[in-house]
Amino acid sequence: MIPEKMRQLLPEVELDPSVISVLLCSSTVAFLVLKWMVKKMVQQRMQEARKNRVRALGQMEEAVQQFKQENPEVQAGRILSLPLVELVKKLKEGSLSPDSVLYTYMDKALEVNRDVNCVTDFIQECVLLLQEVRTQKEKGLLYGVPVSIKDPIGYEGHVSTCGLGQYLGYPEQQDSVLVKVLKKQGAIPFVKTNISQCLINYDCSNLIFGQTVNPLNHKKSPGGSSGGEGALIAGGGSVLGFGTDIGGSIRLPSSFCGLCGLKPTGLVLNSLGLNSALQGLRNFTGMVGPMARDVDSLTLCMRALLCDDMFHLDPTVPPLPFNEEVYSSSTPLRIGYYDTDGYFLLPPCMRRAVHETRMLLQESGHTLIPFIPPRIDYVMNELFMKGLFADGGAALLEKLTVPIKSGHLVTRAATAGVGSAPSRAAPGPAAAV
Repeated sequence: MIPEKMRQLLPEVELDPSVISVLLCSSTVAFLVLKWMVKKMVQQRMQEARKNRVRALGQMEEAVQQFKQENPEVQAGRILSLPLVELVKKLKEGSLSPDSVLYTYMDKALEVNRDVNCVTDFIQECVLLLQEVRTQKEKGLLYGVPVSIKDPIGYEGHVSTCGLGQYLGYPEQQDSVLVKVLKKQGAIPFVKTNISQCLINYDCSNLIFGQTVNPLNHKKSPGGSSGGEGALIAGGGSVLGFGTDIGGSIRLPSSFCGLCGLKPTGLVLNSLGLNSALQGLRNFTGMVGPMARDVDSLTLCMRALLCDDMFHLDPTVPPLPFNEEVYSSSTPLRIGYYDTDGYFLLPPCMRRAVHETRMLLQESGHTLIPFIPPRIDYVMNELFMKGLFADGGAALLEKLTVPIKSGHLVTRAATAGVGSAPSRAAPGPAAAV
């Protein structure tokens, strides 16, 4: 059949069967060589990325040790025990210095990372940012607070991998809007954290940086895809972190790690400058949101982010500042709740948590109304999953390829066989992001 096809393509050329065999063998060899080259290139990129992480964490360790030698009086335990709101208060009044807080959390982050493998990059610029924070005319709401950010959140000069070999070697050209606003508010981003490959898994692992485990139980997952954030904060290595969420990537790690997390309503915060394996999709809005140890920390964070800087840097974000009147109101609310949706099977502990929350809200004077979400199977199977992959998975598959350039020839070879980690999450829709 193949010789017949070749004769159709070259009808005026007399093809010798031996020539056809040579051409076919040559093409097969070329394909296998190209495939081997792609595999080697991806492996080299991943090895280089791991070396870069070791190098960066080594620099982080050196900076911490130097600071500790020069400032032996710093009480790390006291700093780490402070809730975010109290920490900011002491930073603003001057009883704690931004230096002591930053280096204390750098030290703790290194300790947690050795335990659970959650940090992928050290943002060395945080040391220089300390100087800028001190010279700010007005102390922002997050003045001097070290913050951690999830891998795909863009920071100038640092790579956002999404757990994929395709992005290795291509550092961000500018800060994401979120990072710019955090800096305006006095926060100091100091590390990036691990994620699941492609950001669409409820676990937290990829073949570049490996598996992150839960600091509360190393046999368990921290959740995903913002699992690195969940593990670092739960282990005490960060007081405030930022993840992204479409299908649970903030909420699941917060639940798995015993934290508080918030996925804001779509477009309330800017999500530009976030690298994503599903960047080409338009049916769903991925959101960036805070993760912390308590609700007061999330509240302070949202007060800081919903500001003029956010609205000016991204005019598509509605200029709606934090509504103190609504948040502080004591007016009783009518709140709907359910303990099962008839689609996902819930363990008894989750139902118990819902009913404990219901009782606390009722004791506070609120009215709780039970309801069952309508047509949840239709929503999940027809709207969510088909909407998420409305292009047949083309956008996702494109991210799983690496462009190989040779002269004027550009081919794309799949890296899934090289960089795909098997899912260890529970069965069901794997859309975290």
